[in-house]
Amino acid sequence: VIRDNFKELKINIDKIKNVKIIPYIYNMEEMMNIADLIVCRSGAMTITEISIVGKPAIFVPLPSMSANRQEDNAMVLEKSGAAKIVLNKDVCGEILSKEIEDIIENKMELEEMGRLANSKAPTEVENKIYNEIKNILK
Repeated sequence: VIRDNFKELKINIDKIKNVKIIPYIYNMEEMMNIADLIVCRSGAMTITEISIVGKPAIFVPLPSMSANRQEDNAMVLEKSGAAKIVLNKDVCGEILSKEIEDIIENKMELEEMGRLANSKAPTEVENKIYNEIKNILK
């Protein structure tokens, strides 16, 4: 479907450098590790994965009628300087392209954003889980 949409716009997506459309990613950590910048939604697990691999991101939070959980999630990394947010209602080629270019063109900012993302990664998770289980079993 995406390829057809680009074809209608007379854009050959296969000719664009560093762009690849794939249906589903089974090896997400591997793909995140080789990316310079991640553009994605901002579910809790995605935020965690991005912070663990230490990558800068542009988040497009999935809007919600009841609560903007994804926007709240994304703000954690945005406030630290590790990410940018583009609201779903504002997404268009021009805005997204500009955000991507602004970050990619500044290698120092790209690296700093990645470092800041990694500084938000959860630590000692196994010990926390172990302690919680131990407390429950007492």
